[in-house]
Amino acid sequence: MRIYLDNNATTALDPLVIDRMGRAMRDVWGNASSVHHFGQQAKAALDEARGQVAAFIGAEASEILFTAGGTESDNIAIRGAAEALEPTGRKHLITSAIEHEAVLNTMKALAKRGWRVTTVPVDSSGIVSIDRLRDAITDDTALVSVMHANNEIGTIQPIAELAAVAHEKGALFHTDAVQSAGKIPVDVRALGVDMLTIAGHKFYGPKGTGALWLKRGVRLITPITGGKQERSRRAGTENVPALVGLGVAAGLARQKPETDAPRLAVLRDRLEAGILSSIRGTERNGAAAPRVANTTNISIDRVEAESLLIGLDLAGIAVSSGSACSSGTLEPSHVLKAMGLPHPRTLGSIRFSLGSANTDADIDRVLEVLPPLVEKLRSLTTVGAKR
Repeated sequence: MRIYLDNNATTALDPLVIDRMGRAMRDVWGNASSVHHFGQQAKAALDEARGQVAAFIGAEASEILFTAGGTESDNIAIRGAAEALEPTGRKHLITSAIEHEAVLNTMKALAKRGWRVTTVPVDSSGIVSIDRLRDAITDDTALVSVMHANNEIGTIQPIAELAAVAHEKGALFHTDAVQSAGKIPVDVRALGVDMLTIAGHKFYGPKGTGALWLKRGVRLITPITGGKQERSRRAGTENVPALVGLGVAAGLARQKPETDAPRLAVLRDRLEAGILSSIRGTERNGAAAPRVANTTNISIDRVEAESLLIGLDLAGIAVSSGSACSSGTLEPSHVLKAMGLPHPRTLGSIRFSLGSANTDADIDRVLEVLPPLVEKLRSLTTVGAKR
């Protein structure tokens, strides 16, 4: 039996998504820019998907820009807004220390080109402080970008309040909602943001699909030039079958927070409590609430995360030590470092992220396997130290 507890990295395609994508690949193969029947058939499929995504986040279809995923959406939002506002003299950008690399590295790239970037710190809760944003923002701030839910520890940020602070200074506000969409209700109007990013493969849709919501009136200078697709904001022939899958996944996900989140929260809390009570030297990382229902991040003293990941995988249990986009590096999580956690604690952190397929039996299995695995690894470390 294999158990998948890495749903913040990616999710399995929903069977209905697979079915609809397969039909689209077979039947809807025209170019959506063509005026003939085949092209208009493809355009109609895109229009339906755009409406489904818009309804998912409380938007209008005309405000949805299709992209190839969260990273591209973040880049278009941040680079596009920064360059559009550059002539006004607003060359100050703000983000938080716990953002995904898609945001942090885009900010770093703009800093090399002359923009001034402020990174707002967080404390051990993993929550971005409204007061710290207020202290950082200036009259020349062009854009603030803070994620809705953190991918490693699951904490939910006070986006509506943070956006209000940005707007007081006339700055735009972007939020990366890749890890919140499908886990909690996401409504762009209630959040009060100007731009919002989602990615299909985080809510049982296909990889290589995403969307950027642009509030009507927000002006961007697009970094991708070419044809007039996506209202001239993102050139390139659309991947119709994949975007059909994104639309179907968005339609299914509209009900997920109400139906799946309470069940996942129970499983997550039982897993968390079981680990903390059965294994010495364990601590949860980040605030218990507000947090998405499927995520827990736990540090285990005197054990390196890499060894735990390998041991669990050999036992048929898939977890991670943080962002999938940072896998392969020996560096500790930048999120946990930003929270001020001591170095040993960051090295022994494991993220469990549950999904719709997980059951009580999965939790039982993890709680059966993990304690003896930890003790075995600790004993090996002790033996190695004595030698």
